[in-house]
Amino acid sequence: MEKEKNVLSEDNSQNADNQGNIVNNAYSQENIVNAEKKDTKTQIIQFLKFLGFSLSAGVIQLLSFELLYTWTEALPWWPAYLISIVLSVVWNFTFNRKFTFKSASNVPLAMTIVAIYYCMFIPVSVFGGDALEGIGWNGTLVTVLMMVINFITEFFWDKYIVFNDKLLAKVLKKKVADTQNSEQDHSEEHMQNSSNEEVMQSAVSEEVTLDTAIKPIENNDDK
Repeated sequence: MEKEKNVLSEDNSQNADNQGNIVNNAYSQENIVNAEKKDTKTQIIQFLKFLGFSLSAGVIQLLSFELLYTWTEALPWWPAYLISIVLSVVWNFTFNRKFTFKSASNVPLAMTIVAIYYCMFIPVSVFGGDALEGIGWNGTLVTVLMMVINFITEFFWDKYIVFNDKLLAKVLKKKVADTQNSEQDHSEEHMQNSSNEEVMQSAVSEEVTLDTAIKPIENNDDK
């Protein structure tokens, strides 16, 4: 009877453990699903904010371009486009950094990465757009086309590179490590130079001492 009771007790304990594991697994899966839903919602909100600020930046770019190129005819296509896109970049970066992604803890580094993107995009869009305008395309249509390409490519650049805290942390960590290694190498070089100077001074001192000791002996020999 005792054996049967012990067996029943062990079975009940195992069943309780299994039920507890099932509950924990279900809870974990529910947390994962909730986290995925929250992440999806966050991404949708980010995209809508980015869309809103990009559209406002697009309005600034288009108005400034039309003012310089179409309405006043003050500039040819490419200088008007260049000025308008710079104004758009300043507006777009400032507001997306503050309200959309809220990640770039190191603003100078983030602005440097944005500058890298535009160092690639602006020459391509300027030369490409100028070529299209040169073969007869409408200047405003070319500008709108470049704005659409800019919007799509910059969204992914900003989201996964500029405002990616993990990536920025790796870059900063590597920069700090390189600085520390450089300082360590400089310190070791300085210590080595100091050691060499001490050895040279010691050798000179020994030579002077030896000369001082030899001179009286030479003087005695001369006498």
